[in-house]
Amino acid sequence: MSEKGPRVWRDLDQAEVDAAYDQAAWAPNRPQLVARYATNSEGVRARLGAPQRFAYGPTPVEALDLYAARRSYAPINVFIHGGAWRRGLAKNYAFPAELFVRAGAHFVVPDFAAVQDVGASLLPMAEQVRRAVAWVRRNAYRFGGDPERIFVSGHSSGAHLAAVVLTTDWLKELDLPADTVKGGLCCSGMYDLAPVRLSARNAYVAFTDEMEQALSPQRHLDTLTAPLILAYGTLESPEFQRQGRDFAAALRAAGKPVELLVADGYNHFEIIETLTSPYGLLGRAVLEQMKLT
Repeated sequence: MSEKGPRVWRDLDQAEVDAAYDQAAWAPNRPQLVARYATNSEGVRARLGAPQRFAYGPTPVEALDLYAARRSYAPINVFIHGGAWRRGLAKNYAFPAELFVRAGAHFVVPDFAAVQDVGASLLPMAEQVRRAVAWVRRNAYRFGGDPERIFVSGHSSGAHLAAVVLTTDWLKELDLPADTVKGGLCCSGMYDLAPVRLSARNAYVAFTDEMEQALSPQRHLDTLTAPLILAYGTLESPEFQRQGRDFAAALRAAGKPVELLVADGYNHFEIIETLTSPYGLLGRAVLEQMKLT
């Protein structure tokens, strides 16, 4: 056993902090699962048909996939995909769409820039996902959506961005109602960037004090207006689990409605697949949140 180095974050040394924020160290089946996201998404498209594609911004990446419900004035779930802020395409995260469409909701997956393509900053990415949600709010009538029933969900780094969306001051930032988002699911995310900044992720994210403060959702609970579901798996890194527990505790202390779900025996990449079934941990919870049971 190698000798433990100087403490970097709480009782963790640098090697332990790096491992804590690299889920590959905790999920040896990650390649198979990520590949399965893509193949299962292809299967969903075979059954539901190709999504409608809409631009929400001026650059090519600023577009979203819409899997439409078969009824008008339906609620909407906007799903923010993960990928360590570095990778991921909307087309490979269609696999939960069938749950929502069959239950009578629209499912929207936006594409957005990878951090390495926007100057190693998370701030443009946060702006993009906010604008994607704002576009959905302003254009819901175009696809038969209910602008008063928009929900946001996200996984991994997408859960971080979803939490950023949920703690947005909509009136100040985008001239929209404060309660633009009516509920959220954040699965296996990071909600305070202080320890993330100390990890090996700082090799590709140019963290600054401004970024850490602005994009740490746990520090902006005053702007949260929606009930929140938080979730993580017991086979994720202990630090990811702590992030979920601490965010839930902060929400409770602030008097915000929160439900914390712990998936026993699931790792970081397995838990999001429970969003595909109305009987899965996440699928059941989100349908209840959207009143689609």
